[in-house]
Amino acid sequence: MQTMFHYNWLVREEWYQWCENIPLEELLRKRTGGVGGILHTLFHVVDVEWSWIRVLQGKDDFQESFEEYQSLEKVRQLDTNFQFEVREFVRCWNAEKENNILYDPQPDGSVVTDTWGEVMRHMIAHEIHHIGQLSVWAREIGKKPVSANLIGKGLSHTLPKI
Repeated sequence: MQTMFHYNWLVREEWYQWCENIPLEELLRKRTGGVGGILHTLFHVVDVEWSWIRVLQGKDDFQESFEEYQSLEKVRQLDTNFQFEVREFVRCWNAEKENNILYDPQPDGSVVTDTWGEVMRHMIAHEIHHIGQLSVWAREIGKKPVSANLIGKGLSHTLPKI
């Protein structure tokens, strides 16, 4: 679990670096699919990750408004502000938490139940999904996207000696 979160964080940082060379108007441009555009998608990934972690911890969840984060610097700062809490939760993840149940009340009065493990895997898949969208949009504006390759990122620290 931790490896995949670390993978997502590394790729997200590479996308931030990629964005440094793209005009702000291009980062804010509305795109087909996703939550809007490149910067809005990065904001969304950060906000959703932090929101889910807060919910699993039994803390209040709130949605940040993208309107307050209309620059790469502001989205990066939001990510930095949330990172300690998110990283600490992921670092402390263990098998005992896997089958904890999250009770998620719905607006219609029903309650959806999921295991914490499902929620964690959903967060991983959610970001990977949006990274794919960013890759498509990068190509649409004629730029090479960030590599989504997991291999070569140094995430496995237990390689056998040959």
